Amino acid sequence: MSTQAADRFQSFAEFYPYYLQEHSNPTCRRLHYAGSLLVLGILAYAVVTQQWLWLLALPIAGYGFAWVGHFVFEKNRPATFKYPFYSLLGDWVMLKDAFTGRIPF
Repeated sequence: MSTQAADRFQSFAEFYPYYLQEHSNPTCRRLHYAGSLLVLGILAYAVVTQQWLWLLALPIAGYGFAWVGHFVFEKNRPATFKYPFYSLLGDWVMLKDAFTGRIPF
């Protein structure tokens, strides 16, 4: 956990509502979902084929989609820059929440 996150947020439970607020645009959220699912696909491919060089594409796939969502649609700065650990965790919790219907897809 970054020092800044510890200063402002005492737990991920405190951070997550802020994270969702920063992802209020549906297109931004969908781009996050696409990036996260692509990360899972690349990871599975690398493991199955043992072509480990594909792992270098993970941050590009994950962050590329998310950052386009923030800069183009959400018009804000990604939380990753201030809260890298909580933000990464937030990506996966938000994807889970979309699949379970807790937040709109």
